[in-house]
Amino acid sequence: MIKLGSESLADLSAGAVFLATGGGGDPYVAQLVAEQALDTYGPVDLMAPEELDDEAYVVAIGGVGAPTVSLELLPSIDEAIATLDAFEQRVGRRIDALVSFEIGGGNSLIPIVAAAARGIPVIDGDGMGRALPEAQMMTYPISGVLPTPAVATDYEGKVTTFDTTDILAFERDIRQCALSSGGMITSAEHPMSGRQLKAAIVPNTVSFSIALGRVLRANRGNARQIFEPLAALFRDSIYGGLHHLFTGKVVDSSTRIIGGYDIGQAHIQAFDDESRVLNISIKNEYLTAELNGQLLASVPDLITIVDYETSTPINAERLRFGQRVTVFGIGCPAFYRSARALEFVAPGCFGFDFDYRPIEELVATRTPAA
Repeated sequence: MIKLGSESLADLSAGAVFLATGGGGDPYVAQLVAEQALDTYGPVDLMAPEELDDEAYVVAIGGVGAPTVSLELLPSIDEAIATLDAFEQRVGRRIDALVSFEIGGGNSLIPIVAAAARGIPVIDGDGMGRALPEAQMMTYPISGVLPTPAVATDYEGKVTTFDTTDILAFERDIRQCALSSGGMITSAEHPMSGRQLKAAIVPNTVSFSIALGRVLRANRGNARQIFEPLAALFRDSIYGGLHHLFTGKVVDSSTRIIGGYDIGQAHIQAFDDESRVLNISIKNEYLTAELNGQLLASVPDLITIVDYETSTPINAERLRFGQRVTVFGIGCPAFYRSARALEFVAPGCFGFDFDYRPIEELVATRTPAA
């Protein structure tokens, strides 16, 4: 177990945005809130999953809604704490530890706020190893953890409770709750024992994000020079290899909030050839990368866009016309390549009419024109 203080949050935020594949919510304000919580209440224990008692009671906590709304409905230090309090009141027992839905963006920081206030640990890991847009795509329900009892609070402090064993019904209901509550809520859900968590979690992603953030900070500059340090870090991780997919200028990027998600596309044109345009599909996260009709990467593998000049990761809601960017692809954790997980996260689950192919296979068969 290690102590997580405010001095680690900038690196954690940067690493989490890189892994978020465009989603997870912008971390800037969430980082400020987490810093306030740690400065007020003291450091939080970051606990490895294997250190957790099998009978411990753990709950996942984070934000639910369209990431663009998080730029307008700014989080406060009170929301995560109030959500945890409401959950404990609902279940009639104390929570022993908190864990993230996803290691993406702002959602990597929300558990830290509540844990600091209550003096309980945060588990080093999460339920995605990246960010994904829907509840049934987390490793927790795929591994058999029930989504409820669950509670959500909105910006006015209204508490909504959920009771269902059907994960698809839960996703529908909580998404509707977010829509009717201004577009963003904070949720405590998927309560589980320590034994269940160990079987379901993507481990060590919080500490990996901090290490990733340090690499980004130490090698800040042109994206070409950061490739090797990043590739070395990913080689020794639970993720697959790092691949350079494309470099160019954003010539179009647009999303709309549809059904509680940010839905849209981005188009990136090569610097030296206007005919080469990379198309990125978006549903909160970057889902596919396709160049002139050839697929280069798809969900559940990770697609990350960074600023070409600084290597700073860019969330989908901050992607703008004229930005010079580099696009990387990373193999997803092995969990998401299992047949069971692909029932929930394969491209067909997002409406695409093709099967999942691992990024290393797509890269190996890439034509010279792509």
